[in-house]
Amino acid sequence: MEATCSGSKGSSPVFYLVGIPSLPESLFLLVFVIFLLIYLLILVGNALILVAVVIEPSLHKSMYFFMINLSALDILSTTTTVPKILSLFLFGDHYLSFSACFLQMYLFHGLNCSEAFILMVMAYDRYVAICHPLHYPVLMTPQTNAALAASAWLTALLLPIPAVVQTSHMTFENIAHIYHCFCDHLAVVQASCSDTTPQTFMGFCIAMVVSFLPLLLVLLSYAHILASVLRISSREGRSKAFSTCSSHLLVVGTYYSSIAIAYVAYRADLPLDFHIVGNVVFAILTPVLNPLIYTLRNKDVKAAITKIASITKITHLKTQAGIGALDL
Repeated sequence: MEATCSGSKGSSPVFYLVGIPSLPESLFLLVFVIFLLIYLLILVGNALILVAVVIEPSLHKSMYFFMINLSALDILSTTTTVPKILSLFLFGDHYLSFSACFLQMYLFHGLNCSEAFILMVMAYDRYVAICHPLHYPVLMTPQTNAALAASAWLTALLLPIPAVVQTSHMTFENIAHIYHCFCDHLAVVQASCSDTTPQTFMGFCIAMVVSFLPLLLVLLSYAHILASVLRISSREGRSKAFSTCSSHLLVVGTYYSSIAIAYVAYRADLPLDFHIVGNVVFAILTPVLNPLIYTLRNKDVKAAITKIASITKITHLKTQAGIGALDL
């Protein structure tokens, strides 16, 4: 049954982001600093991976091509939400226009969907590399990689459109209160005066398709990989095969763990603050951990970043020496 809104029908609503309701204002600055540090880590960590893969010839391989897609997604997805969260806690900037809210909702969900599909494509890449190594150069050509990545981006960016468009046609108060730190789909739906059941169901169905279909395909790929690795006679060969998958497995585990946290926070009988924090964890956990996983677990990426750091340091020292010589 539809509730009655007091707002006038001719005007577009404005959305008020409540943030974390029970958080005292005295802690806003601390929360701002924590989010700022996390955001800087996400930007710097993922940018380092992007630069390392682009400028280091030894990393011009399929696996690292998909890795930079993942890093780009992490930067973009957090940039759609975290700057507004920072503004909310530092300046008390709670308001978002109708168009800004729905753009943020679309980009956040679309980019996170893209991440699920890129992780699925990366699992397929590892499957081909380990189960069909002789066919790998033929199957995973640069053209094929570009087509797979483009398909992952395009499909995921199209999927949220029906839910976002239908939600935009719901009825809202002139000032609609959203109990969240950003315009998440379910939080916006719950702020509506309309019947929320159809939209909640649609959002749930899209989430199942986006989350669990890629997960099933990832698990299927790794089932074949495991069977293939177990057939390798030497212990060294098995260890090497597993090591090529370890970083990706950790990233997949982090991504789906953050989804599980967000899902439990929404569905469990917990205070509203836990619902909001659970969804915020989903938004930032994977982007901040991905660079750490790939730089700590992947020797090639670690070596490339170390090389870049050394070149940068040498260049800086030469510049300083040049300036010193000019002063003399």
